[in-house]
Amino acid sequence: MVLIEGQEYLCEEEQRLKQDRERTAYWKRWGSYVAERQWATVREDYSADGDAWSHFTHDMARKRAFRWGEDGIAGVSDNHGFQNIAFAFWNEKDDFLKERLFGLSNPQGNHGESIKECHFHLDNTPTHSYMKFLYKYPQRKFPYEDLIETNAKRSKQEKEYNLVDTGVFDDDRYWDIFIEVAKEADDPEELLFRVTAYNRGPEPAPLHIVPHVWFRNTWAWGREDEKKKPSIRKVGPTTAQTSHHKLGDRYFQLSPSPGTGSSGEDIQPTLLFTENETNYKDIWGGDNRTKYVKDGIHRRIVDEDRDAVNPQDFGTKAAAWYAFDEDDGVPPGECAVVRFRLSRRFEGYVDEELFDEIIEQRRTEADEFYWRISPLPIADDLRNVQRQAFAGMLWCKQYYHFVWDHWANGDPGMPPPPPGRKEIRNKEWKHMYLDDILSMPDSWEYPFFAAWDSAFHCIPLAMIDPDFAKKQLDIFTREWYMHPNGQLPAYEWNFGDVNPPVHAWALFRVFKMERKMYGREDWDTLERVFQKLLLNFTWWVNRKDAEGMNIFEGGFLGLDNIGLFNRSEPLPTGGKLEQADSTGWMGFYCLNMLNICLALATRRRIYEDMATKFFEHFILISDAMQYRTGSESKPLWNDDDGFYYDAISYGGPWSHQMPVRSLVGLIPLFATLTLEPEVIDKFKDFKKRLSWFVQNKSDTAERNIASMKKRGKGDRMLLSLVSEDRLKRILQRMLDENEFLADHGIRSLSKYHKDHPYSMDVNGQTFQVSYVPGDSDSGLFGGNSNWRGPIWIAVNFLLIESLQRFYLYYGQDLKVECPTGSGDYMHLGHVAEEIQHRLQHLFARGDDGRRAINDGNEMLDYDPNWKDHLWFYEFFDGDTGRGLGASHQCGWTGLVAKMIHDTGLTCRLPQTPRTPTTAASHYFDDVFTMGDRPKKPHHLRRSSTARSIGHRSDWDDEGTATPLGRTNSVGHMNPEHLQQREAMNQHVANYVSDQLERLRVNNGVGDVDEGELEATLDGADDGKRNGVENGGGSYFDKK
Repeated sequence: MVLIEGQEYLCEEEQRLKQDRERTAYWKRWGSYVAERQWATVREDYSADGDAWSHFTHDMARKRAFRWGEDGIAGVSDNHGFQNIAFAFWNEKDDFLKERLFGLSNPQGNHGESIKECHFHLDNTPTHSYMKFLYKYPQRKFPYEDLIETNAKRSKQEKEYNLVDTGVFDDDRYWDIFIEVAKEADDPEELLFRVTAYNRGPEPAPLHIVPHVWFRNTWAWGREDEKKKPSIRKVGPTTAQTSHHKLGDRYFQLSPSPGTGSSGEDIQPTLLFTENETNYKDIWGGDNRTKYVKDGIHRRIVDEDRDAVNPQDFGTKAAAWYAFDEDDGVPPGECAVVRFRLSRRFEGYVDEELFDEIIEQRRTEADEFYWRISPLPIADDLRNVQRQAFAGMLWCKQYYHFVWDHWANGDPGMPPPPPGRKEIRNKEWKHMYLDDILSMPDSWEYPFFAAWDSAFHCIPLAMIDPDFAKKQLDIFTREWYMHPNGQLPAYEWNFGDVNPPVHAWALFRVFKMERKMYGREDWDTLERVFQKLLLNFTWWVNRKDAEGMNIFEGGFLGLDNIGLFNRSEPLPTGGKLEQADSTGWMGFYCLNMLNICLALATRRRIYEDMATKFFEHFILISDAMQYRTGSESKPLWNDDDGFYYDAISYGGPWSHQMPVRSLVGLIPLFATLTLEPEVIDKFKDFKKRLSWFVQNKSDTAERNIASMKKRGKGDRMLLSLVSEDRLKRILQRMLDENEFLADHGIRSLSKYHKDHPYSMDVNGQTFQVSYVPGDSDSGLFGGNSNWRGPIWIAVNFLLIESLQRFYLYYGQDLKVECPTGSGDYMHLGHVAEEIQHRLQHLFARGDDGRRAINDGNEMLDYDPNWKDHLWFYEFFDGDTGRGLGASHQCGWTGLVAKMIHDTGLTCRLPQTPRTPTTAASHYFDDVFTMGDRPKKPHHLRRSSTARSIGHRSDWDDEGTATPLGRTNSVGHMNPEHLQQREAMNQHVANYVSDQLERLRVNNGVGDVDEGELEATLDGADDGKRNGVENGGGSYFDKK
């Protein structure tokens, strides 16, 4: 439960989370776990050359059964992906049914793979008790060929050609299709689905809404008894029974839809049945295993082929066909509505009034849950950004299945894979057996895990579902994921690639966030994952420090094209690449392991010895990075430029620095940690070792530790890779708007290189790095990401935390010019807040009504049916903030939700001059009440059909909603519960008033939350602080 002023109160969604955690009800058994793209994944690639994009194409996906998963639009499944529910549509113009989202493959796109659709993840709760998805479906023929051909003609120096650029949405000729899913209050297995499709165009238009229910094909591969094959059969005019040997029986129960034509007659659904089997005949000219195949429903509806579906109403794939085509279709401004449920009860009909009340109550509960996460009166627009960021995180949870042995060696029911196929990739990962719900980087473009992405995902996820966040961190260290040598798998294209070591940071961050927010301390998870990370740390030391000099390699480390050369391959110059970022990451890793050791040592003193080990290892890394002497090669620090650079080492004293001012030189800032005096005093052996080190290795100690004799703010000690002088010199560049500091965050490459590119000639070939603020101008690493200028939120987040840690040590004594040359000096806490505000300005609507991410698109910025819906891009233009790369990268871009929580109250509008009280002054005289919450979900206004929804994308307002008084499936709030909620609301009001008073005292600027950042004794950050009773660590003592 969220703790406020030491009080706890479980709202309905929190009760569901508690029940799921305690295994009294399995609320997460069903969720939005169906991928948005399964085709062209490595798992489905059985080619001889490893070309996954060509082996299983978008066109094949209609006809070919997947081996390892499923995909669909707004898909819902069980947590093992056995049974799936998703949606298909047809506008009577397209050549095939819209069953899945379309995008370009990597070779087709001028900037790599890219989705070419318009869909939005609008809402979702951690237990998936309420989910909402918006798909914008053109009424014109979908421009598949135009998108492929136009992008093929464009160079890498040109922008991508997207669906909004094609003109297909002109004159508003499209459908807004809202898909909502809800669970009953007393049964997590009862699922309700409602589709509401609005005709935004000027004329009537036909629409076919075709919800599908089907089973993942587990029977065709020869590994499962044929008797276990699942089935779907018609058992009533509007009901089909689904049967599965693990899931049991369920009923696909449909409701007739209110008609939209002049007759006034209801739209009766037509049930269609086929098999989820490959159409070998159409794809390869072979013989089909079954008469009815995967694309049968498409052929029945679009091609009018009645023989394509089973007349006996039986199969493993079924659909309900709702045709809204009377009188030329749905009138302009009107909507088509479809309701159905997947239930364990056979009732034969759907009670629509009860159905709608259940959905509305779940939405009410979702509103309350998210309001309690961030109760401060932040701007409505920022609250909307945060809510959709959370929604995207949850829609990006997907079922992921992979068994190396089965994949590499083939299945007994299939022809054997081509000889040598297993040698193409991942041949050293034979132990992998994956069958889990994982947080994916992007729901379409990256429908596979990425190790370091997942670590960042866990920060915003921990705010709303710490149990799921912890499971993600834990699972990557389990023996069926982690390699026996200790390496964490990177991603399916190459499990053996190397991602930055951020797991320890995320682990301890999630531990402390859960303690502060929910009052729970999960020591078991902390210790269990830490023990596995010891293996991973050893792997790094043994594999990436080739010469044992504490200077690390590492390859591309997630930064793709940031370097002069491909850092994952041998250097064309010869020698070895000594990486400032890899070494910085290892310093960061050391300090986070040290931090965890000190926490665990409060429970078991043996960890005190380990803390000493990580302390000394950090000192050695720090010293090697900066102060090598004698016959050794030069350090990675360049004193003339005041910056860290990668270097090529040729052995002995021979090395060559490559003066590229990039994020590589900022990453050493991550490695910083403050130690509280009570921590040092508590652990006598640790303190004794520190003292010995200072006395006996004084030169090394003085270079790398802010001296134990000269303590910082609060008598703290600082461990850092950078001294105060170097910190100031780095920040002078980082905060220079002509170098790293952009209007929307910190760039990945200095703008200095726009006019001063760095190049090197090697064997007649020129290698060059220059400032490229937008999409990549090269094909390196697929060409679909760029680290030579754009802004990436994940690394910005770590820079912000580092600045906050430095502030905890230096306090008000250290101020820097921000921006450089402005004459405005700030302490580092305020610098961190300024960067957070700039990052929020990527998404926030400015006083001109525009969002930077939309790149000046009039429709996206101003159209009332578009302007409040957001895409969470992978990275952002270093000059303009334009969204780039994957458009549903809710994983690490979702970190903006945490920033809004921490600093949204003080965030000024974009383009507004920075003054101390710009953002918060209008709140100071407000009296906080529950009325300051986002609007409660509205009651339904029913039209003359008694079952239609009206002319809006939301329910019409009939005043303030009151709690529904029904029991069981709707939900019930008894008088005692209402009284508890009102008491909690008063505590929230007190908390908000306290926070606003703190802002008034601080002249409208927030401060740094010490409890989440510093190494403290267990509970040292608890108690009363600034007038707020923390009660075991209140999460709300934030900003």
